[in-house]
Amino acid sequence: MDCVILQDNEMNMKKTFILTICLLATWFTMTAQVARQQIHENIDLAASNYLAYPGPKYQLTPAPEGYEPYYISHYGRHGSRYLIGTADYDRPYFALLHADSLGKLTIKGKETLAEVRLIREEAKGRDGELTPLGAQQHREIAQRMMARFPEVFNGETNINARSTIVIRCILSMSNALQEMVRNNQQLHITHDASYHDMFYMNDQNSSYNKLRDTPEAKSALKNFNKAHTDYNHLAGVLFNDPDYSRQLDLNDFGTRLLHLSSNVQSTELRHQLSLWDLFTEDEVYNYWLCNNAYWYMYFGPSRQTNSAGIYTQANLLRNIIATADTCLQLPHPGATLRYAHESDVMPFVCLLDLNNYGQTIDNLEDLDACGWHNYDIYPMGCNVQFIFYKPISGSLKDADILVKVLLNEDEASLPIATDSAPYYHWSDVRAYYLNKIKDK
Repeated sequence: MDCVILQDNEMNMKKTFILTICLLATWFTMTAQVARQQIHENIDLAASNYLAYPGPKYQLTPAPEGYEPYYISHYGRHGSRYLIGTADYDRPYFALLHADSLGKLTIKGKETLAEVRLIREEAKGRDGELTPLGAQQHREIAQRMMARFPEVFNGETNINARSTIVIRCILSMSNALQEMVRNNQQLHITHDASYHDMFYMNDQNSSYNKLRDTPEAKSALKNFNKAHTDYNHLAGVLFNDPDYSRQLDLNDFGTRLLHLSSNVQSTELRHQLSLWDLFTEDEVYNYWLCNNAYWYMYFGPSRQTNSAGIYTQANLLRNIIATADTCLQLPHPGATLRYAHESDVMPFVCLLDLNNYGQTIDNLEDLDACGWHNYDIYPMGCNVQFIFYKPISGSLKDADILVKVLLNEDEASLPIATDSAPYYHWSDVRAYYLNKIKDK
């Protein structure tokens, strides 16, 4: 009897162990593919940095008792734009056009040619320019900023805005400022776009730009992309002759079609067409994986680059701290606004380690499982806002100034201890980040 019980117990233990392993495997699979599910629910997320700005998702935490907001320091990306360069428009268009001239397109291929022609025509002569949606995004961001923090913008106050010298950034700044003036004509606005400010707005001379380009990074990305890129199924979707389609570089062709698919959401054509249906869910997800890995590698805290990418924004962080030092002793300092690019915002978020985006993940295959999702960081119009709070009464001298940071208008966590999250003591924040970049 004892032996029977022992055998039953052993069997039950084995069943329990197997069940546990199965549950863990299921959990890991579900966790490892969070982005796949999110992309399934909203395919536009697969666009990565081409994602049109979604706006904030959550309500803000009320100000701490006895405090009010009084200064905002902002750094953001331009709004939705057309693609940069003509290759993504021209190569798939002329490839399809040539195939059509030879009678090699399927019905779906002919439909796709017509859609690509429309996309190309809309973008002609507008290389990288702001779209109407991009202008709207910045008007709406400015409107929400004023509505959420009216104390900062009430009455006569100063708004100091800077942009990179790129026209889409200048127009993004212009649209935001126009919206602010529309809501408060007493604002004192100064704005500029000059090479003078590029050393912190978009630092092209940082030594860390070259330090990112390591053999280890190139090799890791090459192997990752090879494992996750295969668009051969397009041969049967768009072309009616297997021999003809084998002559094409379908991976390059498919990647460029996906660039077009990604960017339609930022244009007025979003109301009438989509190219996403050309691709399977696996292809779309793998396209996102490759983009996510690329941005993590060169603009994030990757092991293969010794996190060099994030330190390209050291001058920006110094500027934000130095500007705050001059503004926080003023009773009504207003706001400092800066308009730049995703190639700046992405590493800046990682440098700040907002929401743990500054944490190194050894294996590129683990990025999704670890929650490193680029579309949550840098959609078109992405932005980081430092919201500063002062005591409602009393002198500003030696006051305990508080700050919270918004990523895309939602409250973010900082890698700093606090007794009142999402609010942090500015003295702690300032000291932490100055120490982090002291030798950079």
